[in-house]
Amino acid sequence: MENGQQISVEVAVMLKLTSGTPGTVGTSAAVSLIDWYDLDQELVLVLERPVPSVDLLKYIEVNGGFLQEEEAQVILKQLVEAAAELESKQIFHRDIKVENVLIETSSDVPRARLIDFGLSCFFKQRSHYSVFYGTSAHVPPEWLTQWTYKAGPTTVWQLGVVLYEMLHRDAAFETKSFLRNEIKISMHLSEACQDVLQMCLSEAPEQRLTLKQLQLHTWLSLSSTS
Repeated sequence: MENGQQISVEVAVMLKLTSGTPGTVGTSAAVSLIDWYDLDQELVLVLERPVPSVDLLKYIEVNGGFLQEEEAQVILKQLVEAAAELESKQIFHRDIKVENVLIETSSDVPRARLIDFGLSCFFKQRSHYSVFYGTSAHVPPEWLTQWTYKAGPTTVWQLGVVLYEMLHRDAAFETKSFLRNEIKISMHLSEACQDVLQMCLSEAPEQRLTLKQLQLHTWLSLSSTS
C-alpha cells in the first residue's frame, strides 16, 4: 500500500479491479470487495453477494445437469469479457471453474460474476509459472508435459472446461481423461460451438484462441446479450 502496509495478493487484486471505477458494486465482472480486515492470523474479506444467486455448478444441476447451447453461449460470453477485463489489468485468476462463477438469477437472462480470487496473482505478458495453483483436474496439458504454463492460454483452457461442463450432462471434466479421449466433445452441438471447444481445449497452448480471438468467434458473436 502507499503507506507501506503489506496486504495479501487477493486483497491487492480486488482493489486493483475496482481502482478508478467508482460504483463497482453490482456492475463489475467480478464480485466487489466492500471492506477487509487484517487480524494478523486471519484475513476477513467483506464481499458483495448478489441476491438471488447460485454458483454455476448448482445452476447446472437444477437445470437438469446441463444447459442448452443458447444459454451456455450467453454465460460464456460474459466470462470471456470478464477474463479480458482481468487480463487488461494484468490479473491472472488461475482457478476459473463452475464453482467459482456466480449466476445472478433475478432476471430472465443469467448474469455471470467471477468469485474466489484466493489463488490469483499479477502477471507480465511473458510470465511463466513453474508451480501449479488451481484445480488439479483442470490442469492445462502443458503443465503435464513441460511443467510450466502461462496466464493467457491457461485462462482460455479453463474457459473451455467451463463451457464443456455446461454443455455435457453431469460432466466432470478431467484433463488426463480428455487427452486420452475417454471424454469427448459432443457431436450433437452446433459446428460453431464444437469449434470453440476444440480451439479452447487444444492440447498445444499456442494453438488455442486468445481471449480477443475468442470474443470475435462466430459462435459468441451470435449472442448479443451480456
